[in-house]
Amino acid sequence: MLASPEPVDLVYVTAKGEVITAPNVVSLKYDHYAGCRNIKHLNSGEIRKIRDCLILQINGCEVFM
Repeated sequence: MLASPEPVDLVYVTAKGEVITAPNVVSLKYDHYAGCRNIKHLNSGEIRKIRDCLILQINGCEVFM
C-alpha cells in the first residue's frame, strides 16, 4: 500500500511515544536496511522520516509487523 503513489491515512508512534494520525500522506523514499521511510503530508507539504515498525494503521486497517 505504501509503495504506490496513492495517498493513504497513517497512524504511527513517534520516538517520544506520541500517537500521530496523519491523513493524506504519500511515501517518498524507503530505506530497506534501516527500516525507515520518508512520508510527505500533502496538506502541509511537511516531510517526516518514520520507522516502519512504528506504523500502527494504514487506511484504518491495523498493521502487524
